[in-house]
Amino acid sequence: MRLLILGGTEFVGRAVTEAALARGWEVTVFHRGRHAPPPGVAELLGDRTAEGGLAALAGVAEPNDGSCTWDLVVDTWSGAPSAVRDAVRLLSGRAARYTYVSSRSVYDYPAPAGLSEDGPLVEGASPDAGGDVSYALAKRGGELAALDAFGDRALLARAGLIIGPWENVGRLPWWLTRIARGGPVLAPGTPDLDLQYIDVRDLAEWLLDASAKGLHGPYNLVSRPGHTTMGGLLNACVRATGSDAELRWTDADRILAAGVEPWTDLPVWLPPGELYDTLHQGDVGRAYGAGLRCRPVEETVADTWAWLCDIGGTAPQRTDRPLKGVDPVTEAKLLAG
Repeated sequence: MRLLILGGTEFVGRAVTEAALARGWEVTVFHRGRHAPPPGVAELLGDRTAEGGLAALAGVAEPNDGSCTWDLVVDTWSGAPSAVRDAVRLLSGRAARYTYVSSRSVYDYPAPAGLSEDGPLVEGASPDAGGDVSYALAKRGGELAALDAFGDRALLARAGLIIGPWENVGRLPWWLTRIARGGPVLAPGTPDLDLQYIDVRDLAEWLLDASAKGLHGPYNLVSRPGHTTMGGLLNACVRATGSDAELRWTDADRILAAGVEPWTDLPVWLPPGELYDTLHQGDVGRAYGAGLRCRPVEETVADTWAWLCDIGGTAPQRTDRPLKGVDPVTEAKLLAG
């Protein structure tokens, strides 16, 4: 298989690249040159947001036998949909299939618990949108662009919460770093709260398998609700780091009254309600029926901690995402009761 990955050097793109290389695939990475790709790939440099930024892609010679240049393109773009539009228009005749890593944010909010791929979608998205658009509209616009150019050759992977090695958003790395410091740790809500997420490596493996099988259309790509719990995740962090951390489970109302923001100040966690149902209670029967398998939380946490230690303990951070983690002073006040 000949894979072109648009991105391929960080988090999801990195995981897809590593998985493809492990399968012996021929991998080409198109990126801006800000981060080094894994060894063993062919590199094309360009900025898809700039005029003429796709020139390196356009300049790749097509095979003499009339076959496609690439069997598969994987695109993880989360910015302006117009960048996806320009890429798919260029590649529609040069690639057999196109997989766009989208998001469950494309569903009209609030998404009720158990919502499947047939649920109502956000309105107002356009593949021609540029500049500043909301994340939901950007991802749906990217989907529309992929469908316009590739039709039933397009796979839309609507991912939920993604964690694991190479994370550059700051969710699991924050919890691991905080728990590694030890002592009393503010643990939100109750330990039995179900979580729904996907290890980035399970996401990558499913994408490659599904694309090779010719699957198309939308798939909610995340674990089953309750794959683990908040307690399962944080206790796995305690075990992985080997720290003396003491999880202090604290009532959600007290936490919210102190001005602590779920999801950002206390990553992953959401109190029960509309947003919780949207992000932690989605229907994933279609993806599981198509072969999705999710590894245990203990493995995800242990491997992420090993990766963090290997790179010196500080995770990379996307500049377009807010920093995660509760203020230590606020945490101390809540712990003091």
